[in-house]
Amino acid sequence: MKLNSRTKRRRYLLLIDDIWSAKTWESIRKCLPHENKKGSRVIVTTRFQAVGATCSQGVIDFVHPVEFLNEDESKRLFKRSVSESKSIKYSEKELDQVTEEICKICRGLPLAIVTMAGLVASNPNTLSKKWEAVCKSLFPESVPSLTLDGVTRILEYCYNDLPAELRTCSLYLSIFPKGSKISRKRLIRRLIAEGFVSEKHGLSDEEVAETYFNQLIKRKIIRPVEHSSNGKVKSFQVHDMVLEYIVSKSSEENFITVVGGHWLIPMSTNKVRRLSVQSSGSEHGSSTKHMNLSQVRSLTMFRSLDQLHFHSFNNGILQVLDLEGCKGLKEKHLKDMCRMLVLKYLSLRGTDISKIPSKIEKLEYLETLDLRETDVGELPKSAGQLKRIINIFGGNKNPRRGLKLPQEINKETMKALRILSGIEIDEQSTGVEGLHQLTGLRKLAIYKLIILKDSKIFKELRSAIEYLGSCGLQTLALNDEGSDFINSLDTMSAPPRYLSALELSGNLDSLPKWINKLDNLHKLTLSVTVLRMDTFELLWKLPSLFSLTFSLSAAKQDEAIEDILEKNKSESGGEIFVPSGGFKSLKLLRFFAPLVPKLSFPKDAMPALERIEMRFEAFEGLFGVDTLKSLQEVHLRVNSAADEITNFIVEDLKTIKKPKIIVDHVITS
Repeated sequence: MKLNSRTKRRRYLLLIDDIWSAKTWESIRKCLPHENKKGSRVIVTTRFQAVGATCSQGVIDFVHPVEFLNEDESKRLFKRSVSESKSIKYSEKELDQVTEEICKICRGLPLAIVTMAGLVASNPNTLSKKWEAVCKSLFPESVPSLTLDGVTRILEYCYNDLPAELRTCSLYLSIFPKGSKISRKRLIRRLIAEGFVSEKHGLSDEEVAETYFNQLIKRKIIRPVEHSSNGKVKSFQVHDMVLEYIVSKSSEENFITVVGGHWLIPMSTNKVRRLSVQSSGSEHGSSTKHMNLSQVRSLTMFRSLDQLHFHSFNNGILQVLDLEGCKGLKEKHLKDMCRMLVLKYLSLRGTDISKIPSKIEKLEYLETLDLRETDVGELPKSAGQLKRIINIFGGNKNPRRGLKLPQEINKETMKALRILSGIEIDEQSTGVEGLHQLTGLRKLAIYKLIILKDSKIFKELRSAIEYLGSCGLQTLALNDEGSDFINSLDTMSAPPRYLSALELSGNLDSLPKWINKLDNLHKLTLSVTVLRMDTFELLWKLPSLFSLTFSLSAAKQDEAIEDILEKNKSESGGEIFVPSGGFKSLKLLRFFAPLVPKLSFPKDAMPALERIEMRFEAFEGLFGVDTLKSLQEVHLRVNSAADEITNFIVEDLKTIKKPKIIVDHVITS
């Protein structure tokens, strides 16, 4: 009924993807207003012709069957998908032969074409003639079109071609519901916690997991959805038909038991080892009442915790507990968690908890603790006793909130810590001095820094950052809310030479002079207060810089910011000229500010730059972008409060033929 009330008096476009039954459509239709005459439209996708006919209420013209690709389109898709791997060794003639054979059996179905392309790309040393034999073994008979059974044959062959470790990673994807946008880091940390990844050939377990992940992309088992500003995949999805096959295979091998998922899978009569409790419109198979849960090692919930009771599980076995986004988490659940003595991975992200019990110290095998987007503001003192903790995540980026450190940080107890992210430091923080002890720390992200200039904590924190920078700190993020701390970094006696990512937010006056010595720096995010020519001149020789962002912290929209931007603009002569010949590795350039001044690019500036992103209210122009040889896209997000001149400049920019100009108008309250 909420859908009805929200759409009743509005003109709307509603897209409902992948409806499986007429009954489901009827349930949705009842929720839509029947008397809306404002030109609204509903688009429904389905695999079944009969369901499509039902949705169109008998008007056949409203049913639009999706056509298969023609021969040329199929070949182009296959070659493009193969070439993405950059590992293929065939001559053009050999690749044409392979393309011809494979496109014959795929019959214009994009999923089949892309999946087979992933198979070919992952076997670059296979003779081109071998693929003809593979195609004949898959389809000994000639088929006019590819049925569901035909797609399953292709998926089966590709699955059987996987090395054992990639089969395990593929099956593990059945944990996540249909249509999920899955975090790369979440998957990698879980695979490590489950023991599916270990150190190999001198690589750490995380590096090995990254190679497995990249192989899944190469084989087209997963597809990237979002990329981070460092160029790495941030999130991904699994195609519905691929996931359906994986869920079925996982159930068959008793690898993962899915309850309440999209597909009706027979309930396991064996002992359940890994349990994923999902949401679904189907009521079938949504109960765990008759299951043997005594051997469950991994539990993932995607619904209210009212559905499950922790006392059903063996506390001496459960190693992974992922409750991200779950509702109904209560104090009794937290107490039960503190009895799960071999727990390695605990995610409470996005739940409504506000306090962590002191008995968390009993989880001596805990490696990852994720408290992001919760109301937990402080870790108990006992958290400092977690001997094997590797990753601690807390706080919230928007609005900026941080997690206060435990009162005691001891090198002997927390020496395994590698990531400490989302913390808050103020004058009452007692754990700052102990940061010196965390010599294995690779990432330190302070979401909220409110300390007095030149106070004891101020000096202790700067000393700790300088020391950790000499020990191997790779990522440093500081959000300074008026402490002037980020402006004191220039006084450090030695640069943090291992840094690959640096973020300095707040009222930054100028960059630390040592920043141009950071040869490994890959990702740099700076306060928009240093958007000046001298900043570009200091950075232009950095050899590894991949992305550069100028941003205004979402935490503090300071009225003085606009005065600073105007002052910077006048100091740069009203226009910022990007230096020519530098920024050899830069591929992403971003500006998020109330005012973006006039920017000019000479012909030989930023030779690798592929994308520019901007978000602004006032904009004074972008010149020379049509001469940048690698630039593919300029994405502008224009605030609804933008004036007439800004809108005119944006419209004029859209007349450029290359690069592609994308404009979004963002409505603000």
